Amino acid sequence: MNLDTSSQDQGVLSRVEQRGIEPVPSNERNGSPGQLFWVWFAANISILGIPLGATLVALGLNVWQAVLATAIGAFGSFALVGVISIAGRRGGAPSLTLTRSIFGVRGNIGPTLIALLSRLGWETVNTITGASALLSLSVICFGTAAGYKDVPWLTFVCVLIFVALTAVISVAGHSFILTVQKWATWVFGALTLLVVLYLVTTVDWNQLFSGKPGTVSAFIIAVGTIAAGTGIGWVNSGADMARYQKTSVKGSSLILTAAAGAGIPLVVVIGVGSILTAGGSGLASATDPVAAVRSALPAWVSIPYLIAAFAGLLMSNNISVYSAGLTTLTLGIRIPRVYAVTLDILVTTSGAMYFMLGSGGFYGPFVTFISLLAVPLTAWTGVFLVDMMVRKRYDSSALLQLNKESRYWYWHGINVSATMSWLIGLAVGFLFVTAKVSENVTWFSGPLANTVIGRNGLAWLVSLCLAAALYAIFGLPRLLREQTKLPEGR
Repeated sequence: MNLDTSSQDQGVLSRVEQRGIEPVPSNERNGSPGQLFWVWFAANISILGIPLGATLVALGLNVWQAVLATAIGAFGSFALVGVISIAGRRGGAPSLTLTRSIFGVRGNIGPTLIALLSRLGWETVNTITGASALLSLSVICFGTAAGYKDVPWLTFVCVLIFVALTAVISVAGHSFILTVQKWATWVFGALTLLVVLYLVTTVDWNQLFSGKPGTVSAFIIAVGTIAAGTGIGWVNSGADMARYQKTSVKGSSLILTAAAGAGIPLVVVIGVGSILTAGGSGLASATDPVAAVRSALPAWVSIPYLIAAFAGLLMSNNISVYSAGLTTLTLGIRIPRVYAVTLDILVTTSGAMYFMLGSGGFYGPFVTFISLLAVPLTAWTGVFLVDMMVRKRYDSSALLQLNKESRYWYWHGINVSATMSWLIGLAVGFLFVTAKVSENVTWFSGPLANTVIGRNGLAWLVSLCLAAALYAIFGLPRLLREQTKLPEGR
């Protein structure tokens, strides 16, 4: 089998990764933490950070508080991604495949479905926004109509261009992604920086520095908002990208490269969004920040801005689609990884076309839906982190067995202690959640949403801590016994 080993000297630009979710043998792991730095950096050069910055100012924070909240939320949440990456280095398998050992081969289906929904959601957002960037370029360069429904054929073409480029990179696999993300960081990172420098010249600095500091409560909400909107959404992809890392790589290096690789661009882009909003610019507060560029900036700035925006969204989508393909396989669907990626792209393309051409609204409902998924994702993270403290080895063959012969079959395919810890953690977390789409539309409000925890947006933290505590109490004794029975080297 022509397996990709992530080596930079074996024709990575012409080979397609054939490996699916099966663990990577130790002798085929030759990756370094520096490669992951570029992966996470390129994945987070996205203009979707600008509206996040506007959100922080809308909470009542001044610019300095917004930048500090961004740094804590972004670096902290991606440090969790780095911690999960350690499991990928240990087991050589994708994140959700590894958690078969925690939840059982059947119990793992629930967390896997949630992870897949999260990935599909963000990919749909990326596809719509990336297509919008192309439409805006067409408006500036060729004078075409601006609305999605005004030129449906052009909207369709723009979506196809975005998903086609995503498919080429994601289908090629791990080595190709590493190479593309590195070069994209340098090229489009520099372009983004130039546009950012221009944008800050449009700010009313007197108005910017006159902002009063926000409350402690608003600051806590801001940190949670950034964490939920950045690293929490990526946490289940950590091991996916780290499974080709050398077994000798230090865990601290994986944590540092994930936190710094993502944290640096996020602080810059979200910080600019905060500065623009506090300084009176209408760009950051626009419902569609991509379309707003056409009227907010001169053409000579708009064009590089939109190119950088398109590229940043594409780099983010590459990783998401690659990870979603592996997650699809973890559900037990027996198809090659390339087909899993293709299936994922077909779903997100259909979703993007529906919301752009058939639905009257998108960002409010969809971002609310994705935010809700942060609660079960962090509950999963809590269980995973506790498990990692004890589990040093994984049984590679058992991870791929879906029958009673698997070491990870447990009770009818379910590890009750882990699964119940996850379910209770997410259920309690939702008690503190308010799913508010707009000022006038609220999907639901939990009975504890008006408590200090609910008002401060800490439902995700409750889920993480509660799930972790329950699993530590009820699951660790069994895990300790299991690890003593696992042969060395497995």
